[in-house]
Amino acid sequence: MSSTSAEQVPASDGDGSEGRRSFLKRLSAFGALISAGLVSFPVLRAIFPPTARRLKGGNWVKVADDTALLDIGVPIRVNFVQSVDDAWIESRTLNGVWLYTEDGEKFKAYNGHCTHLGCSYFYDKDRKDFFCPCHRGQFDVKTGKVLDGPPPRPLDELEVQVRDASVFVNYKDFRLGVPERIEA
Repeated sequence: MSSTSAEQVPASDGDGSEGRRSFLKRLSAFGALISAGLVSFPVLRAIFPPTARRLKGGNWVKVADDTALLDIGVPIRVNFVQSVDDAWIESRTLNGVWLYTEDGEKFKAYNGHCTHLGCSYFYDKDRKDFFCPCHRGQFDVKTGKVLDGPPPRPLDELEVQVRDASVFVNYKDFRLGVPERIEA
Protein backbone atom coordinates (compact mmCIF):
# COMPACT_ATOMS: atom_id res chain seq x y z
CA MET A 1 0.00 0.00 0.00
CA SER A 2 1.36 3.26 -0.87
CA SER A 3 1.43 6.17 1.50
CA THR A 4 -0.96 9.06 0.83
CA SER A 5 1.58 11.56 1.99
CA ALA A 6 3.87 10.60 -0.84
CA GLU A 7 1.17 11.24 -3.34
CA GLN A 8 0.61 14.74 -4.38
CA VAL A 9 -2.72 15.76 -5.63
CA PRO A 10 -2.30 18.01 -8.61
CA ALA A 11 -4.15 21.34 -8.34
CA SER A 12 -6.80 21.66 -10.94
CA ASP A 13 -6.99 24.86 -12.88
CA GLY A 14 -10.74 25.14 -12.58
CA ASP A 15 -11.30 24.80 -8.80
CA GLY A 16 -11.79 28.63 -8.31
CA SER A 17 -9.61 29.06 -5.21
CA GLU A 18 -7.92 32.15 -6.69
CA GLY A 19 -11.32 33.59 -7.68
CA ARG A 20 -12.71 33.12 -4.18
CA ARG A 21 -9.68 34.79 -2.61
CA SER A 22 -9.88 37.86 -4.83
CA PHE A 23 -13.65 38.06 -4.24
CA LEU A 24 -13.14 37.92 -0.46
CA LYS A 25 -10.40 40.59 -0.69
CA ARG A 26 -12.72 42.89 -2.63
CA LEU A 27 -15.60 42.20 -0.22
CA SER A 28 -13.36 42.94 2.78
CA ALA A 29 -12.11 46.18 1.19
CA PHE A 30 -15.68 47.25 0.44
CA GLY A 31 -16.75 46.48 4.02
CA ALA A 32 -13.79 48.46 5.40
CA LEU A 33 -14.66 51.39 3.14
CA ILE A 34 -18.29 51.40 4.33
CA SER A 35 -17.18 51.14 7.98
CA ALA A 36 -14.71 54.01 7.56
CA GLY A 37 -17.44 56.16 6.01
CA LEU A 38 -19.89 55.42 8.83
CA VAL A 39 -17.29 56.27 11.46
CA SER A 40 -15.88 59.35 9.72
CA PHE A 41 -19.23 61.11 9.19
CA PRO A 42 -19.92 61.83 12.91
CA VAL A 43 -16.23 62.54 13.50
CA LEU A 44 -16.18 65.17 10.73
CA ARG A 45 -19.42 66.72 12.04
CA ALA A 46 -17.78 67.07 15.43
CA ILE A 47 -14.65 68.66 13.96
CA PHE A 48 -16.61 71.10 11.76
CA PRO A 49 -19.44 72.38 13.99
CA PRO A 50 -22.77 73.63 12.65
CA THR A 51 -21.78 77.27 13.15
CA ALA A 52 -19.18 76.87 10.39
CA ARG A 53 -21.95 75.93 7.97
CA ARG A 54 -23.97 79.12 8.53
CA LEU A 55 -25.68 80.35 5.39
CA LYS A 56 -24.75 83.81 4.14
CA GLY A 57 -28.14 84.54 2.56
CA GLY A 58 -29.13 87.04 5.22
CA ASN A 59 -31.72 87.06 7.95
CA TRP A 60 -34.78 88.53 6.25
CA VAL A 61 -37.73 88.99 8.58
CA LYS A 62 -41.23 90.05 7.58
CA VAL A 63 -42.11 93.04 9.78
CA ALA A 64 -45.27 94.40 8.10
CA ASP A 65 -47.96 92.66 6.07
CA ASP A 66 -49.29 95.71 4.25
CA THR A 67 -47.59 99.05 3.69
CA ALA A 68 -50.97 100.79 3.46
CA LEU A 69 -51.59 100.07 7.15
CA LEU A 70 -48.44 101.88 8.32
CA ASP A 71 -48.61 105.47 9.58
CA ILE A 72 -46.62 107.97 7.56
CA GLY A 73 -44.19 110.11 9.55
CA VAL A 74 -44.63 108.11 12.78
CA PRO A 75 -42.18 105.30 13.60
CA ILE A 76 -43.57 102.00 14.86
CA ARG A 77 -41.81 99.29 16.81
CA VAL A 78 -42.18 95.77 15.48
CA ASN A 79 -41.17 92.88 17.74
CA PHE A 80 -40.60 89.36 16.47
CA VAL A 81 -39.40 86.05 17.86
CA GLN A 82 -36.42 84.52 16.17
CA SER A 83 -34.83 81.07 16.46
CA VAL A 84 -31.08 81.22 16.98
CA ASP A 85 -28.77 78.22 16.47
CA ASP A 86 -25.64 78.34 18.59
CA ALA A 87 -23.69 75.22 17.66
CA TRP A 88 -26.04 72.42 18.75
CA ILE A 89 -28.27 74.56 20.98
CA GLU A 90 -31.35 76.22 19.54
CA SER A 91 -32.91 79.09 21.46
CA ARG A 92 -35.54 81.73 20.80
CA THR A 93 -34.97 85.44 21.24
CA LEU A 94 -37.25 88.44 21.13
CA ASN A 95 -35.89 91.10 18.78
CA GLY A 96 -37.30 94.35 17.55
CA VAL A 97 -36.93 96.97 14.86
CA TRP A 98 -38.25 100.49 14.44
CA LEU A 99 -39.86 101.05 11.04
CA TYR A 100 -40.23 104.58 9.65
CA THR A 101 -41.47 106.07 6.39
CA GLU A 102 -42.05 109.64 5.23
CA ASP A 103 -43.90 108.84 2.03
CA GLY A 104 -45.24 105.27 2.38
CA GLU A 105 -42.88 103.97 -0.32
CA LYS A 106 -39.34 104.25 1.05
CA PHE A 107 -38.79 102.73 4.46
CA LYS A 108 -36.05 102.94 7.06
CA ALA A 109 -35.55 100.32 9.72
CA TYR A 110 -33.41 100.66 12.82
CA ASN A 111 -32.24 97.90 15.12
CA GLY A 112 -34.27 98.10 18.33
CA HIS A 113 -31.18 98.29 20.57
CA CYS A 114 -29.42 101.49 21.60
CA THR A 115 -25.85 101.60 20.27
CA HIS A 116 -24.50 102.51 23.72
CA LEU A 117 -25.30 99.44 25.85
CA GLY A 118 -28.13 97.70 23.98
CA CYS A 119 -31.09 99.06 25.95
CA SER A 120 -34.47 99.31 24.24
CA TYR A 121 -35.38 102.84 23.27
CA PHE A 122 -38.78 104.35 22.54
CA TYR A 123 -40.34 107.08 20.44
CA ASP A 124 -40.94 110.30 22.39
CA LYS A 125 -44.04 111.85 20.80
CA ASP A 126 -43.51 115.24 22.46
CA ARG A 127 -39.91 115.67 21.23
CA LYS A 128 -40.47 113.65 18.04
CA ASP A 129 -37.26 111.65 18.50
CA PHE A 130 -36.05 108.34 19.87
CA PHE A 131 -35.15 108.34 23.55
CA CYS A 132 -33.14 105.73 25.46
CA PRO A 133 -34.02 105.97 29.18
CA CYS A 134 -30.98 104.03 30.44
CA HIS A 135 -28.42 106.80 29.89
CA ARG A 136 -30.60 109.51 28.33
CA GLY A 137 -29.51 108.98 24.73
CA GLN A 138 -31.50 110.73 22.01
CA PHE A 139 -31.61 109.93 18.29
CA ASP A 140 -33.09 111.62 15.25
CA VAL A 141 -36.03 109.68 13.79
CA LYS A 142 -35.24 110.42 10.13
CA THR A 143 -31.48 109.77 10.16
CA GLY A 144 -30.76 107.85 13.38
CA LYS A 145 -28.04 110.36 14.31
CA VAL A 146 -27.17 110.92 17.97
CA LEU A 147 -28.75 114.14 19.26
CA ASP A 148 -27.71 113.84 22.91
CA GLY A 149 -26.22 111.41 25.40
CA PRO A 150 -23.40 108.86 25.45
CA PRO A 151 -24.19 106.61 22.43
CA PRO A 152 -20.97 106.33 20.38
CA ARG A 153 -22.64 106.11 16.95
CA PRO A 154 -26.01 106.57 15.22
CA LEU A 155 -28.70 103.91 15.36
CA ASP A 156 -27.91 100.82 13.33
CA GLU A 157 -29.89 101.12 10.11
CA LEU A 158 -30.98 97.83 8.56
CA GLU A 159 -31.58 96.92 4.93
CA VAL A 160 -35.28 97.06 3.92
CA GLN A 161 -37.15 95.48 1.00
CA VAL A 162 -40.79 95.90 0.00
CA ARG A 163 -42.18 92.80 -1.71
CA ASP A 164 -45.85 92.56 -2.69
CA ALA A 165 -46.80 95.36 -0.24
CA SER A 166 -45.04 93.52 2.63
CA VAL A 167 -42.00 94.97 4.38
CA PHE A 168 -38.97 92.76 5.03
CA VAL A 169 -35.92 93.70 7.09
CA ASN A 170 -32.49 92.05 6.97
CA TYR A 171 -32.05 91.83 10.75
CA LYS A 172 -28.54 92.02 12.20
CA ASP A 173 -27.04 92.78 15.59
CA PHE A 174 -23.97 94.96 15.95
CA ARG A 175 -21.32 95.40 18.64
CA LEU A 176 -22.35 97.82 21.35
CA GLY A 177 -20.45 100.71 22.86
CA VAL A 178 -17.95 101.17 20.02
CA PRO A 179 -17.92 103.96 17.42
CA GLU A 180 -17.46 101.52 14.50
CA ARG A 181 -20.41 99.58 13.16
CA ILE A 182 -19.19 95.98 13.49
CA GLU A 183 -21.56 93.07 12.97
CA ALA A 184 -21.84 90.88 16.06
